Amino acid sequence: MHTAGDPDDESFVWTDFSPAQLAEQVGDLGTPVSAHIVRTWLAEEGLALHKIAKEVAGGQSPDREEQFQRLATLKAEYLAAGNPVFSMDTKAKEQLGFLYRAGRVWTQRPFRAFDHDFPSWAAGVVIPHGIYDLARNRGHLNLGLSHDTSEFACDSLRWYWRRIGQRCYPHATSILLLCDCGGSNAARQYLFKHDLQALVNDLGVEIRVAHYPSYCSKYNPIERRFFPHVSRACQGLLFDSLETVVRLMRKASTTTGLKTTVNVIRRVYQTGRRVAAAFKTTLPLVFDARLPKWNYRAIPQPAPFIRQ
Repeated sequence: MHTAGDPDDESFVWTDFSPAQLAEQVGDLGTPVSAHIVRTWLAEEGLALHKIAKEVAGGQSPDREEQFQRLATLKAEYLAAGNPVFSMDTKAKEQLGFLYRAGRVWTQRPFRAFDHDFPSWAAGVVIPHGIYDLARNRGHLNLGLSHDTSEFACDSLRWYWRRIGQRCYPHATSILLLCDCGGSNAARQYLFKHDLQALVNDLGVEIRVAHYPSYCSKYNPIERRFFPHVSRACQGLLFDSLETVVRLMRKASTTTGLKTTVNVIRRVYQTGRRVAAAFKTTLPLVFDARLPKWNYRAIPQPAPFIRQ
């Protein structure tokens, strides 16, 4: 047994021996026992099999607590007013084809995959962009087939609002969009702000963006309330075709009412786009007085807005 491994608890106990190995060692000391008995001993001491928990923050934002308070206030205000609160993020890219995927499934024999996971052996990629509706406990995935860009993220929200969101919130005056700090909707990225403004002008409804602070993406509701259930619905199964991916992800649900819808966006997105210098100098977004880098509103512009 070891009493190290957790920086916050000096009494933390762990072992890298299996119950069978421990039983053998105890037997060598003169007390023959079975592996089953050793498992009982381990359980009595509070030891169980655990995966490494990714919980230690890689850094600390100085305004973390203030932004979390702001997020809580905004969510409460929007929910009380009957306006939508959407949590948005991109799930990890998936490879199409006969490539190995973690997990187990009940079957008469194992599914067969390639013996190596070379990306060149994939039949394509799937980029799941998710939108989670906090009030309705509903998740939606738009599956992209090219690149995870800010334009793709905004097209994903455009598709969702026009076909689902607007119907569920016909009287909405504003949308609260909860985002991480990085990725295709990065807080410091002018390109996301440019595409967001184009989206708002197109939809005709205000979008208020509130970013989670740096190193805090795991607190974005979509990461806990939606994406884990999508992963569970697909674990141990081959993504042998796009149709299979859609079918499996649509099954993501919970006993507390979560349902999932899925759509495929086949548009090919260009990488390397840049914002025109004029947009940076005439930025139409309205930034909050406090923590403006994480909180701002995109308001529909009366004049025509040209997407570049």
